[in-house]
Amino acid sequence: MVAEWLFNMETYGKILLIAMPAFLALVLFEKWYGWRKGKDTVRNMDMVSSLSSGVTNVTKDVIGLYLVVLSYPFFLKSLVITTVSNTIIVYIIAFFALDFAGYWVHRLQHVTNFFWNGHIVHHSSEEFNLACALRQSISSIVKTFAIFLLPAALLGVPENVINVVAPLHLFAQFWYHTQHINKMGFLEKIIVTPSHHRVHHAINPEYIDKNYGQIFIFWDKWFGTFQQELPNVPPVYGITRPVRTWNPLKINFLHAWLMMKDAWRTRNWKDKFALWFKHTGYRPADVAEKYPVYKIMDVYQFEKYDTKTSPAFNAWTWIQLLMILLFTSYLFGNIALINSLDKYYIIWYGGFLFLCVYALTDLMDRNPTAILFELLRGGLGLYFLYKQDDWFGASAFLSGVKFILGAYFVVSIVVTGWFVMRHRKEDAMTVVLN
Repeated sequence: MVAEWLFNMETYGKILLIAMPAFLALVLFEKWYGWRKGKDTVRNMDMVSSLSSGVTNVTKDVIGLYLVVLSYPFFLKSLVITTVSNTIIVYIIAFFALDFAGYWVHRLQHVTNFFWNGHIVHHSSEEFNLACALRQSISSIVKTFAIFLLPAALLGVPENVINVVAPLHLFAQFWYHTQHINKMGFLEKIIVTPSHHRVHHAINPEYIDKNYGQIFIFWDKWFGTFQQELPNVPPVYGITRPVRTWNPLKINFLHAWLMMKDAWRTRNWKDKFALWFKHTGYRPADVAEKYPVYKIMDVYQFEKYDTKTSPAFNAWTWIQLLMILLFTSYLFGNIALINSLDKYYIIWYGGFLFLCVYALTDLMDRNPTAILFELLRGGLGLYFLYKQDDWFGASAFLSGVKFILGAYFVVSIVVTGWFVMRHRKEDAMTVVLN
């Protein structure tokens, strides 16, 4: 069982080692293309936030931080009524079954308060670009996805086929997160296109809760949730209760935290339990009146979240992001090695990556607490170097790695502290001038 788990982690890690550089290259290409065409849809802080969110999601998946309540092997063993022998047909059925399941899971996430928390991060960007496709959840730790794979189980599609097709199905949803591709003719009737998905990400009243399809758009047409992009209604992106932060770890739990507070505060005992399963955005009347939450009422009249930056700070955020991507790549490429050193090192490494993302995005939000999280991150990194006299076996590839990383952690703490002090002075000056 442990060997199978390790094999699955290694396999997925190796897939991500190929996918991550490809996605990054495409994100940067879109930035360049938009600049070249005079239609830049990628803001730097938003892009770094999106890429950081992607790191947390793939890290969670690779190290297996989730609980499976209803597993596909269980349904396969219990419900199979036939077996499909043709290999090509098996993979085609698996792809369609995944897309059918994806449609219903996606729809459930949008219309139910509890499940919306597991999807909010994907819609939290107020831009629409390839980078925002990487905003994926870490808060969905309980997987019930298999219940929607009943058609595949009934037809006897093997588990290993689902495991192969699932990453391909996920990655195939990346390309249509862009504003640079217009309508695509007859393909609009079959697959999800950028035009369809722009509608899905929009908060215009005409567009909300439409186009749940992931690869095929005909699910929406069959089940009554389709909406075409209207020429006189330009999509406005984001969520109606803006998150107002670049920190993906915070975004992942903002909605859940609001629901917990509402459940505690309301005097209506029925609502304490029912609000979790009401429609998305539902709040008990007594709590909504006493503790109002800002909601965008006019989608054409609101200010996007932004923070003051400088060329130096933009450069520093990219240095930190690239270091996070290097740390992440090393984990994905050396899962077996790290696990052989200590069975708990995978979890510790994952925690370190989460702390990296939190420290960076907290600094991007110009929070003074960023220095505390940077001290924790740098301190943990230095502790690993001291404890192992190495960086999780990396000295086998680079002999001086412990000195290089040791210097990096010290410099990172110093530079972060300098930016925190600079930001506090700038913010204090802004308050005085206003």
